[in-house]
Amino acid sequence: MDNLTHSLVGALLGQMGLKRKTGLAMPTLIIAANIPDIDAVATLLSGHQHLAIRRGITHGPPAMVILPLLLWGGMLWFDAWQAKRGKRPDKRLPIHKGWLLALAYIGCLSHPLFDWFNSYGIRLLEPFSSQWFYGDTLFIIDVWIWIALIAGVVLSVRRERSGNDTWQKPAVSAFAFVCLYIFANGLITGWVEGQATKKLRAENLHNKGELTVVANPWPVIFVCRDVLWRNEHSYGGGDYCPGSGLRLISTTPMQPHFMQGSAGKLNLVSGRVKDSPGLRDFLFWSRMPVQRVVQRGNKYYATLTDQRFDNELTRDRFKVEVEVGQ
Repeated sequence: MDNLTHSLVGALLGQMGLKRKTGLAMPTLIIAANIPDIDAVATLLSGHQHLAIRRGITHGPPAMVILPLLLWGGMLWFDAWQAKRGKRPDKRLPIHKGWLLALAYIGCLSHPLFDWFNSYGIRLLEPFSSQWFYGDTLFIIDVWIWIALIAGVVLSVRRERSGNDTWQKPAVSAFAFVCLYIFANGLITGWVEGQATKKLRAENLHNKGELTVVANPWPVIFVCRDVLWRNEHSYGGGDYCPGSGLRLISTTPMQPHFMQGSAGKLNLVSGRVKDSPGLRDFLFWSRMPVQRVVQRGNKYYATLTDQRFDNELTRDRFKVEVEVGQ
């Protein structure tokens, strides 16, 4: 998810009452909820190297152990440093080392959980396994979660400042809403993928072989889904909205993806993998790769995109091209 969402999750946890457990609780929760994204520096790398690095080692089990400890140590040092200089705020609660460490872990663990909810993917077991995991439950920027989290934090802070003893309730209510919202979206995705799979098999579009179906949530209109599907040789799309039902679209003949199998192993450009780090990185990240071959003069080029981001707005950000010869 985006970093605003992660930050708001940390702030909401604090307003649910956790910030009263120890001094520096709120900054610890918010920083911890964002700290796995230190791998964002990978976006400064050239080519597609960032695709192979992002949401990997800093989101895996070792990082979930080490990063909270580093943050905990930094917060303890900061509190002692302020006290030594006489700059420690009088209103700050005393530091409870146990609670401060627990909050660092709670905030940090919330990050991979929310990243898993969208279709971009996360390598939850890195470095023990490089397998990607996908929740397909939320759009990567969900305005309804923004609204719920912001409302919960703001209303809770206002009650707290007015001296209302029930200041945690708006945050708790927002937390409950977000949990139910995520659960409902998961049910919608699972139902749409199941119905699309049945329909594709009934129409024999799977060619009696592999079939992959993904239902991606729409932005804002969260009850609708883009439906992406592919079999061993071809791919297609579709959509679902409660008012119009499930619609699957395929070309006639079906559009080939020029990959080997629905898992997306290379076909035409296989000989170029070892010579193209950018291509290797792209295919390591890609979930539903599509290869298009074009001729320029007497040369042929393969352009690879991913079905999840194969639209006019995002295609250029997730694309790699390699020459495949004559």
